Amino acid sequence: MNSSQNTFTQQLQSAWASQGSMLCVGFDPDPKRMPVSIGGKPLGIFEFCRDIADATADVVCAFKPQFAYFASQGAEDQLEKLIRHLKDRYPHIPVILDAKRGDIGSTAEHYALEAFERYGADAVTVNPYMGRDSIEPYLKHKGKGVIILCRTSNPGGSDLQFLNVASDGQPLYLHIATLAAKEWNSTGQVSLVVGATFPDEIAKVRAIVGEMPLLIPGIGAQGGDLKATVKAGHVSGKPGTGMMINSSRAILYASSGADFAEAARVVAIETRDALRAASAQ
Repeated sequence: MNSSQNTFTQQLQSAWASQGSMLCVGFDPDPKRMPVSIGGKPLGIFEFCRDIADATADVVCAFKPQFAYFASQGAEDQLEKLIRHLKDRYPHIPVILDAKRGDIGSTAEHYALEAFERYGADAVTVNPYMGRDSIEPYLKHKGKGVIILCRTSNPGGSDLQFLNVASDGQPLYLHIATLAAKEWNSTGQVSLVVGATFPDEIAKVRAIVGEMPLLIPGIGAQGGDLKATVKAGHVSGKPGTGMMINSSRAILYASSGADFAEAARVVAIETRDALRAASAQ
C-alpha cells in the first residue's frame, strides 16, 4: 500500500517506526527573521521552508506548516507549492496544516475542502468550541486527520480551558478529551493538541484518551520541559510513539546566515535525540 492510500494515523505509526522520531518540524516563516539572501526573493518563503524540510526530513515524524504565517504574506501559493514538494519527496511523512479552524458546519465544509483538497494536507488542526457539528465535515474526508485543540500551550488558555463544566468538577479541556475519545472519533483519525508547557495536563489527557496521538507544541521557543513532556505523554509499552512533539522557531531560526538549513538540521537532530533518550528512560 502506498502512502497516498494510508490514513493519517497509519502514516504516523509508520513514520514513528521508520524514522525513529517523535519530532514534528513546524513551519512558521517570518520574512523578518529569514536570511537576507533568501527573504527578499519572490518565492523566498517556499525556498526557506523547502530547504529546511530537505535538511530535516530524515529525522522527523511530521511536518506542520502554520497557515497564518503564509496567508499574512499573501503566500498561499507558496504554501501549496511547499506541501506539493513535501508530498512528492516525502510521502511517508504526514503533513499537518495548522489552521485552527472553527466554524459552523456549512462553513467548516469549505475549510475542510481548503485543507484537504486545495492544500493536500494529511491532517488539520481545528477548534472544538462550536461543538460536534463543526468537527464532522472534516471527518467526512476519508483517512484525513482531525487534530482538536484541547489544552493549548499559551498562558491564556487557562482562562477558558480550566473552567469546570461537569458535575464532577471536570475542567473543559478534559471534557474535550473525553468527547474526542468517546464520541467524536468515529473515523479513528482524531488527535488532540496538548501543550508541552503543561506536562501534568498531558498526563491527565493521556489517561483519558489511551493511545490517541497527541500533537504537542511548546518544547522549543516556548520553553516546555522536554523530559517531562515525554514522560507525561508516553504510551505504555510503546516507547517512541503516541506524540508529535513540535518545534518551530528553535529549528527554523537556528541561524540567520546562509547556513540556515544546515543549522536547522543540527538542532533537529539534537531535539530528536533528546526525545529518544527521554523515551528510553
